[in-house]
Parts: sequence; C-alpha cells; structure tokens
Amino acid sequence: MTVITGADELLDSEIYIDLRRLLDCRLYLKCEGFNFAGSVKVRPAAWMVNTAQREGVIGPDSILIESSSGNLGVALAVIAAAKGLRFVCVTDPKCNPSATDLMKALGAEVVVVDEPDATGSYLAARKAHVRERCAQDPRYVWLNQYENPANWVAHYENTAALIAKQFPDLDTLFIGTGTGGTLMGCARYFREHRPGVRIVAVDSVGSVNFSGAPGPRHIPGLGASTPMPLIDPSLVDEVVRGDERDAIRMCRRLAARGVLLGGSSGTVVSAATEWLARHGSADRTAVAIAPDLGERYIDTIYNDAWVARHYHRGAQDLLENQ
Repeated sequence: MTVITGADELLDSEIYIDLRRLLDCRLYLKCEGFNFAGSVKVRPAAWMVNTAQREGVIGPDSILIESSSGNLGVALAVIAAAKGLRFVCVTDPKCNPSATDLMKALGAEVVVVDEPDATGSYLAARKAHVRERCAQDPRYVWLNQYENPANWVAHYENTAALIAKQFPDLDTLFIGTGTGGTLMGCARYFREHRPGVRIVAVDSVGSVNFSGAPGPRHIPGLGASTPMPLIDPSLVDEVVRGDERDAIRMCRRLAARGVLLGGSSGTVVSAATEWLARHGSADRTAVAIAPDLGERYIDTIYNDAWVARHYHRGAQDLLENQ
C-alpha cells in the first residue's frame, strides 16, 4: 500500500502494458499519467521546484513562472498547489483547453500568448513574455525547463533507473523528444550504466530538435520550433520522426481497445511499432515511454471535427480507420 501526504509525492506508478495482444508487437509501454498531474512531467516539475527551494532560489514571496504547451504547466500547477506556492503558466493557443482549465482549477494563473514572434514561433513569444514579467517584478522565478539541468536529472535518477530495474535484458528504448529532459536523462543513465541499450529518440515531423526545417504541428508536447539546449545528439543512437496523422491513427486504434493515450504517447507508440516492424522484435526486449494519458485530448485528437479541421489531407482516412 502506498500512502502519501501530498500530491507532489506521487511521481511514478511503474505500470507497463505488454502490447503483443493489442498491437501484435513485442513492445512494453511504460504508462505515465497515473499521478495527480496526468503525465511524465510531474517528475521534472517536482525536481526543478525542489532543487530551487533547496538552493534558496524560491522564497516565501516567490511566484513561479514557466512557459509550457500544456503538460508541464499542469504538473507545475500540481506541485505549486501542494507546496502552497503561486504559479503562472505562459502558454499559447495550441494548448489543449482542458489543460488550461486544469491549471486554473489548481489555482494557477494562465496567460495565453495569442501572437507568435516575427519568425512565427509561439515558443519564442512565450519566452519573451516570461522574461518581461521577470524583469518587471523580482518575485518571479523562471524555472526554465528548456535549460534547467534538473529537468533531465529527474529522469536520470528516477525514470531510467526504474526501467533498468524492471528490464535487466532491455535492448531498445524509445523516448519522445520535447525539451529533451526525458530523453537526455534516460540516455545519460544508460550510456553510463548499460551502454548496450539502444536509445531511439522519437521526434515529430516539423520539429527542429535534430536539425531540419520547421513545419506545422498541431499536437502539443513533442517537437520544437527552435533547437532545445538540453539535447545532445551524440547520446542518441537513432532518431525517428513521427507524423501526427500516424499518431492520431494509433491513439484511436488503442482507444477502441480501451487504452486512451495522449498525443505524445500516440506518436511514440506509432514510431516504435514501425521501427520494430522494420528491424524485428521477436528476440528484442523493447520499451517505449508513453508520456501522457488521453483525457485532456478529448476535444482535439479524439474529436472528429477538430481532426477534419486540422488535417484536410487524409482526414477522412483518420476518421474511418478507428
């Protein structure tokens, strides 16, 4: 029995799904989201806040502020509420409405930056707003998930170590790439402790995390419009890019079997199953990290009207193959 005294203490549930029956693929899916934040982001949120408190960066009058496309914002709202701290999340129109509602319900202030910067980047515009607030009021503390080493240390100390314990014969690990926290924490751990494990980074088509030209992306979470400072490509064995249409198709396929996953998870699972189909999985122990569950995507990737509006080419195929 697990007993906690606050929402910030529940960081991992160690639940895996063997996807052989659901997808006929030898892949174990580490399901994040069985915590009060509903995603893998609860770990870096807790690590960043705890580290800042330990180092004296956060004081009694501090106001936490962070730029987020959704999941980290919800996670920080949970941690801040549990610790009695004020929190402001700066997001943009791509953030799922349910995520902004969750943050507000948890007592956070949500600022939606409606206009991208001159290059068309909402991320850059969000960061500019954060910097402006910090310059105007010294009470603001920007945790800066994009450059904060506590982001990846959380996964080095927790996520990767738990996977290594459960799968001593692990061969391949698939990890989605957003800020790079999960990827870099896991990659560093296995490079040091189990260098034979193959690290496969899953990025979104249209992301520039591993070079390439930026393109339109409608599902928040994975990918980035500007390179993420935390990412060290030398620690990754291979990069695969997932198309959002494939992610939606996978999410809906699994939902039809009772497993409701988020958009980031759909991207990772879709890319991992395709990779294993090409490279073989019969003699391979493979694990994929599913960053989030699907409840906060009900109005987007599970909504027919939203899918038809954002994916004109091939939208009918997505709606028919569920």
